[in-house]
Amino acid sequence: MFARSGHYSVDLGAFRASVVDRAQKLRVGLPFAAFSSGVRITDKEIDRIVRRLARHGLLEYRIALPGSDRDQVVIEPQVGDYWPATPPLGNADVLVLSRFAYMRRRGSELVLESPRAGALFRICEPKIAATIATLSTPCQLRQLRRDDGFPGVELLALLVDCQILFRIRAPGSNRLQPAEDDRSLLLWDFHDLLFHARSTEGRHANPLGGLYLHSGMMPPPPAVRPRWPGKKIDLRKSDLRKSDLRKPDLHKSDLHKSSGVHSRAISPLASLLRERRSTRSFDFQKPITLAELSRFLDGTARVLPGAKNGDRLGGAGQPEAYAARPYPSAGASYELELYLAVDRCEGLARGFYHYDAGGHALMPIGTRMHEFEALLMGAQIAMGAPAVPQVLMTIAARFGRVSWKYSSLAYALILKDVGVLTQTFYLVATEMGLGGCAIGSTNIDLFAKMTGIDLHVEGAVGQFALGRGTTPATAD
Repeated sequence: MFARSGHYSVDLGAFRASVVDRAQKLRVGLPFAAFSSGVRITDKEIDRIVRRLARHGLLEYRIALPGSDRDQVVIEPQVGDYWPATPPLGNADVLVLSRFAYMRRRGSELVLESPRAGALFRICEPKIAATIATLSTPCQLRQLRRDDGFPGVELLALLVDCQILFRIRAPGSNRLQPAEDDRSLLLWDFHDLLFHARSTEGRHANPLGGLYLHSGMMPPPPAVRPRWPGKKIDLRKSDLRKSDLRKPDLHKSDLHKSSGVHSRAISPLASLLRERRSTRSFDFQKPITLAELSRFLDGTARVLPGAKNGDRLGGAGQPEAYAARPYPSAGASYELELYLAVDRCEGLARGFYHYDAGGHALMPIGTRMHEFEALLMGAQIAMGAPAVPQVLMTIAARFGRVSWKYSSLAYALILKDVGVLTQTFYLVATEMGLGGCAIGSTNIDLFAKMTGIDLHVEGAVGQFALGRGTTPATAD
């Protein structure tokens, strides 16, 4: 038995004909009560099928109006392992909307979601939307029950489980809690957490990648912007003559005057910039060595020896420690961390490591093998490569390191830092004769499982494949 969605299929296993026939009812909806007791063998096998479908995000969960086939709400999983849960709620519980929750129009539908939620709620009944909107102000459950549009305790419990609603725990207090039972959330603005969750893999079910969604509606924008009107100043006339560049006494940092304009000879750095390429195919027979990996990390990410590691005054006179590295960082925050999934490296065991930039050391991290393989395979698919990279570096951010100071600018600054570090990776790899390739997406939920760190505390924000290349690279 297989489940198929587009070009993607899942092998569900072999089952008796009676089970297969009953499973067909999942096309229109199969009530939990019809199989959840698990008394009969058929019920147990249906439960097994349903659980396997759920693990791949191939189920939706419908909540219908009592005595009707009309849907109140349809729950759409956004993570692969979502399973609906209903924590117990009492009449005295005070509920309020999370500050990260929002309702929006999607086509002709109204959806309720949150970057913290494992599922999206498609609201089919307008009265439910109105009731949920009133929960911008804390309200006791017993009071909600009197509302004409009361959606039922089950739905409210499902929303609490998804952290779209949360309970105010302070006895006798209706005061809002920006932390929502997690102090690390204090440091996040709404738009930053939403962008982090929706612009990467792992926390949503939206299409991702080079989909060319607009190719049938408009041509692609030009590669080079059309010229502004007016008289141009041709800088080519001011370039150094090739004969000047060949003069033996020309130092790479010397300034020369040509056509009345000062110019600089092409430096080794400028040459590296022109030679930089993306490498997607790596030499299986001759992998990168531990010595090369050490030199690469030393040149790109190590805390600089002798650099000042002191304090500056932060807000309200609080000290803020800092330590310099080879690349610039917003406010000298240096919030980026490197996690290495090593497939092949001479002198280093296959495994998952954290790079200790202060001690210039690799620290092994125990992780499940299927998660490790999934991380490497995801990079291979993202690059369109023939094999997994020799070393896959996941760039993670300690978000609070930046948002403690910068607030609503934080995530934008972090992404700028990722770009700076990625260019540093490219230049050092090129100088060493190694191949590298930036990867545009990473699975933030998978990374959280592998590290055991909540995705809003320290999360993946970029990836870079490194190794010894075999084929001509591409200039992207």
